[in-house]
Amino acid sequence: MVFIEMKEGYTLIDSLTIYSELENLPVVESLIDKVCQSVGVHEDVYGNVLIAVTEAVNNAIIHGNKQNSSAEVNVEVYDEPAAFCFSIRDAGTGFDYQNLPDPTAPENIEKENGRGIYLMRHLADDVEFNPEGNCVTVCFNK
Repeated sequence: MVFIEMKEGYTLIDSLTIYSELENLPVVESLIDKVCQSVGVHEDVYGNVLIAVTEAVNNAIIHGNKQNSSAEVNVEVYDEPAAFCFSIRDAGTGFDYQNLPDPTAPENIEKENGRGIYLMRHLADDVEFNPEGNCVTVCFNK
């Protein structure tokens, strides 16, 4: 199942489905480790991949699926010669990803949340949402 129309040349290389429980994050981290090894990610990039993808899965569990443990989060991994992507979809209705408060604005600095997408956009080379906002694709150059 393809969540977002991947750019031409990308191939699905792995996938994973978890229930919306934060205890399942180590399973996602293992997938990230496996993918980074198989596509030859440089160790300088690995931390960015780990943080951005786990943040996307966290958002799917907490905000998308409202921590409903029977709701699923699907992760697909795509590869092509110059880049690779993780596509994360939750079962939620989505959100308006185009109108997010700036987490660096003075009125938001002290807030405990609201930095996830900001982080993802700064750590990944490309971040795209589907129109509904319940699927994000996070891409990294090799």
